[in-house]
Amino acid sequence: MIIDKYENHPQSINEGKLLPILSNQKMNGYLKEIATVCDVEKELTFHIARHTFATTVTLTNGVPIESVSKMLGHKNLKTTQHYAKILDKKVSEDMMVLRNKFALKNSTIESTKSN
Repeated sequence: MIIDKYENHPQSINEGKLLPILSNQKMNGYLKEIATVCDVEKELTFHIARHTFATTVTLTNGVPIESVSKMLGHKNLKTTQHYAKILDKKVSEDMMVLRNKFALKNSTIESTKSN
């Protein structure tokens, strides 16, 4: 429905894009307006939104950094690493997964030995 809505938008047609692209300034203005309406006191910016998407939404939910890089439109991984710093929580969760795998493997070995 969104793609259909902007199919004949002048900016989309002129630039050969699927959707019109807003400037950072315009996007930041809209984010400020949304924050005001929602009583959010923290300053919202497009940069903060990208960083939050990269860290909180994708990386902490197991999306590989290479995929995040592609989603953000970066040409190389170093640029993504600027936005997507691995959070301590994510590292901790990954270590717990590894620990559980080793524990399961060890319990299987112990079970086999006792039989």
